[in-house]
Amino acid sequence: MKPADYPTQPAGLWEHFYQITRIPRPSGQEAAVRQYVIDLADQAGHQWRCDAAGNLAVAVPATAGLAQRPVVVIQNHLDMVTVKTGDKSHDFATQPLELVVEDGWLRADRTTLGADNGLGCAAALALMTDTSVAHPPLELLFTIDEETGLGGALNLDPGLISGSLMLNLDTEDWHELYVGCAGGGGWEMRREYATRPCPAGAEQWRLTLKGLAGGHSGIQIQEQLGNAIKLLGQCLEGVADVQLAAFDAGVAHNVIPREGSLVFACAPGAGAALAESLEVLRARWLGYLPAADAGLQLQLQPAQCERVLGAADTRCLLDLVASMPHGAQAYNLTLPAELVDLSCNLARLRLDAGKLFLESSFRFFSEDQSRPLQQTFLALARAFKLEVEATVGYPGWQPDFDSPLLQRARDLHQRLFGLAPAVKAIHAGLECGILKGKQPALDILSFGPTIRGAHSPSERVEIATVAPFWRFLTALLAEL
Repeated sequence: MKPADYPTQPAGLWEHFYQITRIPRPSGQEAAVRQYVIDLADQAGHQWRCDAAGNLAVAVPATAGLAQRPVVVIQNHLDMVTVKTGDKSHDFATQPLELVVEDGWLRADRTTLGADNGLGCAAALALMTDTSVAHPPLELLFTIDEETGLGGALNLDPGLISGSLMLNLDTEDWHELYVGCAGGGGWEMRREYATRPCPAGAEQWRLTLKGLAGGHSGIQIQEQLGNAIKLLGQCLEGVADVQLAAFDAGVAHNVIPREGSLVFACAPGAGAALAESLEVLRARWLGYLPAADAGLQLQLQPAQCERVLGAADTRCLLDLVASMPHGAQAYNLTLPAELVDLSCNLARLRLDAGKLFLESSFRFFSEDQSRPLQQTFLALARAFKLEVEATVGYPGWQPDFDSPLLQRARDLHQRLFGLAPAVKAIHAGLECGILKGKQPALDILSFGPTIRGAHSPSERVEIATVAPFWRFLTALLAEL
């Protein structure tokens, strides 16, 4: 149900966003939301095309007097990250989101909101359906599967678009214009350990960690948010005769792990000693973790485990967790506090019946700078006898501070709002670099309203930034 205080202006954008939140759209399950766009295009009489990957482009003719202007591509992705808190019952494949307006922000009830990139999609749909907006010929490009590795953009048929200018609406800080983004890659690592019956007389416990903020592994990596995998591993240091049975933390390669659990056996009395130390550990961590992680909780409960790893293999796995890099690795030398140049995210760990799965990703502006970090990962994989499979990488979008599109947008922003916008590159994997590789002549700019907590249940959009974002978008199109 739409909240009574749901925002109303700009009307078309907010209504389309509400309708999008009613449609389940996890990565790989975009058919329903794509059909929503197609139905709107059909109602407006606009032509549309899909490529073999499932990307969609809608051609919107220019308004009166602007037909001779260059074609502008408006680009967004249809899918969303699906993360919820442990106490929230929600099926992202079948249920609509439950929206909440609070203190000037729109969020969902204990789930991701999908403002990344649903708000951009809603703006594109408002351009399609609002006949009062002046604009040149538009190609509204909706890609799929962005959040799990930019698969839609990587497999895009270049013939789907013909424009020479492109506006990507997938960044999250109002009054900022983006002209570059990071590239990235990663690995999935596997190993199978032998298991054995749980030792007779051993205590058996489940340790659960929750309440961390989590978040976007690119744009929030410099915030030093707690990583549930790392912290859970630290909990077992010094536990007598510890033998792991299960480990489960993390949800996706681009999400900082916010909660998890592990099941283990240990010597009699060791569980009580661990229980006494948990509050000490929590206080220690909160002494340096950011305020966003203040909700951190640790809970130790009796459990049952029939089979466990041996002590040596348990030690090996805990050493692996401790050794894996995570976080910002290098900062931009010109803007050291503002732009991360290189980072990695220890994203997922599963141990079940002796089978280990580990996923880590990395981001870079200079692929050459990333090579030592890649060597570190591969060296660790060899040392810990892991099978390694590289995930699909993607190129960065090299900043172009001399872009004619940027200059026009910067001047317009100054005229409309009386201040110069910040011009930046973002430490996240926008689709711009991939699309420019397919259409090298594209002049690209990215911007959007303010979104916080993307890829986490705290995701929210600052309502007051959406109207000026829309004003800027429509004014820019009228001038291009």
